[in-house]
Amino acid sequence: MILVTGGAGFIGANFVIDWLRVMGEAVVNVDKLTYAGNLGTLQSLHDDPRHSFARADICDRAAIGQLLSTYKPRAIVHFAAESHVDRSIHGPGDFVQTNVIGTFTLLEAAREYWSALEGEAKTSFRFLHVSTDEVFGSLGADDAPFSETTAYAPNSPYSASKAGSDHLVRAWHHTYGLPVLTTNCSNNYGPYQFPEKLIPLMITRALSGDALPVYGDGQNVRDWLYVGDHCSAIREVLVRGVPGETYNVGGWNEMKNLDVVHVLCDLLDRERPKQAGSYRDQITRVTDRPGHDRRYAIDARKLERELGWKPAETFESGLAKTVQWYLDNQEWVDDVASGDYRKWVTTHYAKVA
Repeated sequence: MILVTGGAGFIGANFVIDWLRVMGEAVVNVDKLTYAGNLGTLQSLHDDPRHSFARADICDRAAIGQLLSTYKPRAIVHFAAESHVDRSIHGPGDFVQTNVIGTFTLLEAAREYWSALEGEAKTSFRFLHVSTDEVFGSLGADDAPFSETTAYAPNSPYSASKAGSDHLVRAWHHTYGLPVLTTNCSNNYGPYQFPEKLIPLMITRALSGDALPVYGDGQNVRDWLYVGDHCSAIREVLVRGVPGETYNVGGWNEMKNLDVVHVLCDLLDRERPKQAGSYRDQITRVTDRPGHDRRYAIDARKLERELGWKPAETFESGLAKTVQWYLDNQEWVDDVASGDYRKWVTTHYAKVA
């Protein structure tokens, strides 16, 4: 059995669903169920005896310790995090609490649990920490992509809190010997993503006839990674990664934000055409957010070279799958589009909400 934190969130839930499908090994899924945690995403696992769900806060040391004692997992895969830059600008305290204090609490619980293991159980135990490329800061147009040796230079409360958690994970390995692995991924997209992030935000607003808000000049560049590819990379790292090492996970798909929106609109024009005009007509420019990093790009060659992993999806194939999923799962979208979500849109895109 493995223990997954944040397994009702976007990437965590995709990982749990894929893990049970591909690996077949039991999972205890720990999630606090904040606004972005959604048990509806896990509906397909409702009667699966291999999936155990526990509502708990990773900052609750007693609760985490009890779960480790009860389930005795062979590994912890740590997704749980506050993860949206805009939210971190308006409320940084939650990000420090969850991403820094929560990771510290989890590390301490894991260290106590691991220290009591013996023999093969202790040798094979792993703590895999899922992080982001945003800890590396911003790139210029001609700069080389981020590698595993790029210096940290976080620019937002979110990325700073994730950088702090990365440093704690590294320190617990070098100081205490805890067998940790860290992955730093690029921008994920795919099924079950909460509609505050760019791609699902544009899909849901396009279909509802609302304006499609694009920050600034729309020329900010991100490297896009289909969530299914990310999940397969994490499985590889968990199985064959070297304790203490970090691995960058990227899709080799650098795209400007405005170009992403254009491609998305063109897909929707084909799959769900409007009565008149194009979804591109709904694009609206809004004031750029504070400290908006210009470019992220991931060099994922270490992962391919050492573990043989590379993404299966191109941006075009992954986006087509994503659009089709949102078109086929409107009920899920309606369920998550709660008052909290509408309030968030009003706060961050006041000119177009």
